Amino acid sequence: MHPSELWEGQSTGPRLARLALTPASWLYAVGWQTYLAVYRLGLKKAKRPHSPVVCVGNLVSGGSGKTPATLYIVEVLRGLGYNAVVSCSGYGSPASEAAQIAPEGPLKASEWGDEAALFRWLVPDLPLIVGRRRVLAAQLCHDRYPDSVLLMDDGFQHLPLAKDLTIVLDPESPVNKRCLPAGPYREPRGNRARADLVIPGQFRVEEEPGLLSEPDGKVRMVEECTLLCALAQPRKVVATLAAMGVRVVEETLLADHDPLTAGTLVSGLPNGRPVVVTAKDWVKLRERKDVDQRDFLILKHTVRIEAAADFADWLKRRLHGFQTQSHPQ
Repeated sequence: MHPSELWEGQSTGPRLARLALTPASWLYAVGWQTYLAVYRLGLKKAKRPHSPVVCVGNLVSGGSGKTPATLYIVEVLRGLGYNAVVSCSGYGSPASEAAQIAPEGPLKASEWGDEAALFRWLVPDLPLIVGRRRVLAAQLCHDRYPDSVLLMDDGFQHLPLAKDLTIVLDPESPVNKRCLPAGPYREPRGNRARADLVIPGQFRVEEEPGLLSEPDGKVRMVEECTLLCALAQPRKVVATLAAMGVRVVEETLLADHDPLTAGTLVSGLPNGRPVVVTAKDWVKLRERKDVDQRDFLILKHTVRIEAAADFADWLKRRLHGFQTQSHPQ
């Protein structure tokens, strides 16, 4: 059962599974609140090797749109005159074990993680620091890019690193407010009050029109497709395609961050229709030797935060006390 079906499905199976897992969710919530209290009471103190640190996080396990929002905020920061450096975890890759500055040029998802490979593919000149040790990542940023804003893609639940500004994406009316494992929440939803900004709220995320392109970048529209998706919320992809007038005839849905390395994955896909994948999945698939056996189209998904001018002004005011060498005085 895909996690999204477990957490949101309305048939008998998912409902019973959620009911059975609810006591475990209570224990999870108590454990998290205890961990948070250790920092709130000062028993442990967050470290601050670099400033400013802006965190784009969420409360749920995947599917909130952090990565597209982070890319948009990179554009806003650059428009305000700041240099931006992105820190991402490198989930599931060898690079996730510590933290290191990613080299220039294209990155392999198998070595650096799908998010890092995606960032580099979409914004080739964006400096990246990859790894789960975010305090070390901040230190590396301070040493190599002292005049930059460190933008954390995810990390709201990473308490050892002090953040100067936290932006949290959270659904306005979630279907399931339970904590893991009976629901998608990494911590109780009431904790969103510790963020500086929750979206939607004062601002909202608006999706730009979707775009389908071939691997060489040529734009091509189709009426029907097969969907291959390894995201936490695949139904959002289906909805995006429907809004574009593309009907999903068959689908293969895998867990979020699946490496897409299964030997028969590509050969087992139906023939005769284009196979649509997200950009996050394409940066993994492109490493396969058999990728040319099917007609792949890549769904490009971008967002903006509205009202755009007001958000840029809000970010500028919040960062005013953190003047960097690159920002005009």
